[in-house]
Amino acid sequence: MDIVAVICVLGLLILFHELGHFLVAKFFGIGVKTFSLGFGNRLVGIRYGKTEYRISLIPLGGYVKFFGEEEGDDDPRFSDEEDFSKRPPYQRMLVVMAGPVFNVLLAWILYFFIFMNVGQQVLSTKIGDVVENSPAQIAGLKKGDEIVSINGKKTKYWHDIVEIITTTKDYPLAVEVKRGEEFIIFEITPKMEKVKNIFGEEIEVPKLGIVASNEWRHINLSPFKSLTESFKQTWIITKLTFEGIIKLIERVIPPETVGGPIMIAQLVSKEAKAGFWELLALTALISINLGILNLLPIPVLDGGHIFFYLLEMIMRRPLSPNVREVATKIGLAILIFIMIFAVYNDINRMIIPR
Repeated sequence: MDIVAVICVLGLLILFHELGHFLVAKFFGIGVKTFSLGFGNRLVGIRYGKTEYRISLIPLGGYVKFFGEEEGDDDPRFSDEEDFSKRPPYQRMLVVMAGPVFNVLLAWILYFFIFMNVGQQVLSTKIGDVVENSPAQIAGLKKGDEIVSINGKKTKYWHDIVEIITTTKDYPLAVEVKRGEEFIIFEITPKMEKVKNIFGEEIEVPKLGIVASNEWRHINLSPFKSLTESFKQTWIITKLTFEGIIKLIERVIPPETVGGPIMIAQLVSKEAKAGFWELLALTALISINLGILNLLPIPVLDGGHIFFYLLEMIMRRPLSPNVREVATKIGLAILIFIMIFAVYNDINRMIIPR
C-alpha cells in the first residue's frame, strides 16, 4: 500500500504539471509530439491524433515534447504554424510556466476538496493557562476565561486572537472575556518578547502571556467558504515555500534539512497510514513545493527556460545554440549535485535519526 500511495501521489503531481504544458501549448496551436509520464524507454502508450501518450520506465518526472523544440526537427505530420521554436517568446514562456502554475492549481483543488468534505478544525478562544507575571496575569485574566473580542473585534477562534495581537504590537488592548455568565473587559498592554519563528530566526513579537486550551471545534464550510479558505491555504504555503528557499540560500535554514525522493516517499507512506485526507493535504503541500522549485532560474528546469525566453524578449534575438548548450550542461550539473546532496541527506537521516 505504501508503494501504491507513493506511485499515486507522484503520478498525480507529474500528470498535472505536464498537463499544464500540454493544454497551454494546445491553446496556442503548438504541435505536441509526445506526452509522457516518466522518462526513458516507453512501457505502454497510444497515439491519438498527432500526439503519442505514453508511460515510460523511470517514474521520477515526465515531459511534453513539442514539434520544433529541437533544432532540425522535421515531421511531416505538423505544419510550420505548429512549430514551437517559431512562436513568439512570450507564448513559449507561458507554455513553460503553465507546468508550475498547474501544480499550484492542483494544491488549490485538493485543499478545496478537503475543506468541502472535512471542514476545518480550529482552536476555541478559551484560555488554557496564564503565564506567571505576564501582562495577562497582572491584568486579571484567568484560566478558563473565553476571549470574545479585542478592541471591539469579535474573536471566534484562537487564530483571530493571535492575528489581532500581532498586528497591534505593543499598544493597549481592550480584551473582553466571558467568565461564567459574566462579561468583563480588561485593558492589557502586550509585552514584546523574543521568540524563534519557523525558520529558527529570532524575532520580536507582542505577547499577552496566555496559552490556548486544547479545546478544538469543527467547522463545516460552504462551497464558497471552502473556495476562499483553500485559496488562503494555498497562498500561505506558496509564500512559506518562497521564504524557505530564500532562507536556505541565506543559510538561515541548514542545508542538511533538504530532502529528496526517499524523504518524500517516507512522508507519503506516513500520511497514507494516517488517513486519506492527511495524504491529500501532503500531496497539496508537495505540489506547491514542486511548482515553486521548478521556477528556479536553473537551466533544465522550467525557470531556466523562462529566463532564456525573457532574455530573448529583451535582446530581441534568441541566445546562440552554444550558449544554451553550455548553460544547459551547467544547469544539469547543478541539478545532479542537488539530487545527490538531497539523497545523501535522506540516507543520513535514516542512519542517524534526529
